Amino acid sequence: MKWRHEHEEVDVVIIGAGAAGGVLAKELSEAGLSIVLLEAGPWRDPQKDFASDELSMRSLSWEDTRIVDGEDPLTMGFHNSGRGIGGGTQLFGGVFLRFHESDFKTKSIDNVGDDWPIHYKDLEPYYHKIEKEIAVSGPKHFPWGNFRGPYPYPERDPLSPNSYLFQKGCEMLGIQSAVTPLAILSAPFDGRPPCINRGFCNQGCMPNAKFSTLIVHIPKAVKAGAEVLPDCMVTQIEVNPKGHVTGVLFVNQGSTYRQRAKMVIVSAHVVETPRLLLHSANTQFPDGLANSSGWVGRAIMTHSSNDVYAKFDQEVRLYKGTPVLASTQDFYETDLRRGFARGYTIHAHGSRPVEMAQGVSKSKESYIWGSTLKQVMLDYNYYGRLTMIGEVLPQWENHISLSNEKDEYGLPRARVHFSYSENDRKLIDHAVDNMKLILKAAGGEIAHTVPDSAHLMGGCRMGNHPSTSVVNSYGQSHDIPNLFICDASTFVTSSGGNPTNTVMALAARSADYIIEQFASS
Repeated sequence: MKWRHEHEEVDVVIIGAGAAGGVLAKELSEAGLSIVLLEAGPWRDPQKDFASDELSMRSLSWEDTRIVDGEDPLTMGFHNSGRGIGGGTQLFGGVFLRFHESDFKTKSIDNVGDDWPIHYKDLEPYYHKIEKEIAVSGPKHFPWGNFRGPYPYPERDPLSPNSYLFQKGCEMLGIQSAVTPLAILSAPFDGRPPCINRGFCNQGCMPNAKFSTLIVHIPKAVKAGAEVLPDCMVTQIEVNPKGHVTGVLFVNQGSTYRQRAKMVIVSAHVVETPRLLLHSANTQFPDGLANSSGWVGRAIMTHSSNDVYAKFDQEVRLYKGTPVLASTQDFYETDLRRGFARGYTIHAHGSRPVEMAQGVSKSKESYIWGSTLKQVMLDYNYYGRLTMIGEVLPQWENHISLSNEKDEYGLPRARVHFSYSENDRKLIDHAVDNMKLILKAAGGEIAHTVPDSAHLMGGCRMGNHPSTSVVNSYGQSHDIPNLFICDASTFVTSSGGNPTNTVMALAARSADYIIEQFASS
């Protein structure tokens, strides 16, 4: 393998080309820094490599084996991690929510979780920057949180039948709802067409109406001089005797290569980031890189994401339109009368047939299989669906560690231990009850409740104190000053909303800080 910077020390090597890695590559290369971006998966062409096919497009996710345990073992893969240039932005649904101020101060406000070392105001200019850069489509007025609109592009219209039923149910119950802010175009922008409601957002958007770093940030990074290397699995971060990182080792087509760099940024997401740091342990850092606090891999969080399906007399056709087009955050903030802290978002969420069949087969009402499952799926067109994005509190016991089992690169496979807390379970029950009420108010007959989870966060939390966190608010390691971590693993709490906007805003903020670091060095 040959690449332009093979024999050079570049300014920055970035590991992972997803939501954070793409932003960093663009911002840093446009600032004149020499960048090598390494991605474990392939570089795809949306027109040639994406397909309106649920099964074949599972290849967009990180499907490598992870060992799972705990009281509530997580289902790994499609719902929580991407693989390839663009990472999870290739397969996410495009929901683009901001965190609320309370998300950054749960300990101070609600006496649960921990406080972030930043406030909403620290990310506000970066939320604006990212949303404008990708032309987020959203309502003129958004009823919740610090930012109430308007968004750069108009809200999506028309909505899906499932979304209109959701809005009807909410109105009947006095619950506010709004069209969901989406990283999906409602009008042409930057050479990209508006959405035509194909509905296969989670299988990769062939027309490029949905944002991904694959089609937005990576091409701009390359134009600015960044070198992007796909199919390169990083296996080791190297450290010199002074305790500074010097570059990485990576594998391409069975051979191992070295890329030297003045700075290393790990943006490999919540499982792979801690796994790489732990595996890169040496005599100077026997417990893993950036891990003097012991927090690497600790306090991982998911979003509880249970689904409720209801059957209607009229056709709903869950495949129609963008998966999420309407939402409510009326239950987002803590209300102590409910008996638990924090809250959740409810989305009207479409479903492709395979996804629905796999979900309802695990229905809480009863396991469904064989002829019963076949009959349910014959009535697929008559089902509506709601899903929740529920805040899960950080717990030390929920963690990523290294197993004894090795993968094809000789790396220990990640072990993912996860259990819900009592607060998490009460929150889930409350959300499920509300979803049932909304669907009933819209005229549906409740049929299936499906336990599920979505998104991963935590594992390398940010903080001001080296004894209780891994990085500072810019993602800079407390232990190794030229090692940065910039992805959802730095989250302190999970919030009750989708995380991609916050991942990208944090990356843009870190990029500004890194540029200043190089300018002053």
